[in-house]
Amino acid sequence: MAAPAAPGGESPYGLLAALNEGGLISWATFIILVAMSVFSFYILFTKLFEQQKIISQGRKVRASFWNSPNLKEAATKLDQRSAYRAIVDDALVAQEQHSKLTDPIDQHDWMANSLARSQGGIGARLGEGLAFLATVGSTAPFIGLFGTVVGIYRALIKIGAAGQASISTVAGPVGEALIMTALGLVVAVPAVLAYNWLIRRNKSIMEDLAAFTNDVHGYIMSDGRVKPAMAGAGAPAAGSSSVSRTAQTRTGAAPTPAGSEPLRAGQTQTGQQASGTGTSTVDRR
Repeated sequence: MAAPAAPGGESPYGLLAALNEGGLISWATFIILVAMSVFSFYILFTKLFEQQKIISQGRKVRASFWNSPNLKEAATKLDQRSAYRAIVDDALVAQEQHSKLTDPIDQHDWMANSLARSQGGIGARLGEGLAFLATVGSTAPFIGLFGTVVGIYRALIKIGAAGQASISTVAGPVGEALIMTALGLVVAVPAVLAYNWLIRRNKSIMEDLAAFTNDVHGYIMSDGRVKPAMAGAGAPAAGSSSVSRTAQTRTGAAPTPAGSEPLRAGQTQTGQQASGTGTSTVDRR
């Protein structure tokens, strides 16, 4: 026996028909999944915009920052709310505060701690919202599965009430169950991909910020005598100290931020943190 046609010629097995078949539980599950998807894409685009701003600021730093005679004048070349500007301002404040300390502390340690705190604050701001993406990627399939279980349960109830498993009896509940499963996957997969992509970009940005922080630290500790070579200042000769300088910058970089590992199905954020050596090795040959 064919299923009765819906009013207005609409298919009785469409999305709205399946949601109406499931009732309040199906509608609640559908609304939750849609809301999770909307917020996931909102976080994705806002974090991409924020990351791109910091990447553009990094290009400006490499182009003209170190051409200035001192840090105060160099800071004026950066945007007021720039992440790089925040590191420079915190370094200048820490330098000024060190002279006011009543209990003497090594200036190197005081400056390193101040810059690490500044860099950590930037990393925390970059990580805002990513926990929501991880939560969506982990829970959306199970929310869809809940709707699937409810749909199958309704199908079994109809089969028992009708006494026979005809297509017209079980098509609605089973269709509702399959739609909930598909919606859960559609919401979860983009959230996981976005989380892993943003985490990777954050890690690259933090590496650049750590290198810049190390350069600022060296500049202050040497009274301006140590600063990175500018691009275009001439190609380095073979066997020159450019490789050593790169190794020195990377070695002195801050540890990898917690939660920087890719998220996979069935996993949670471990919060592991890589250890840094904290010392620099310079080729003196």
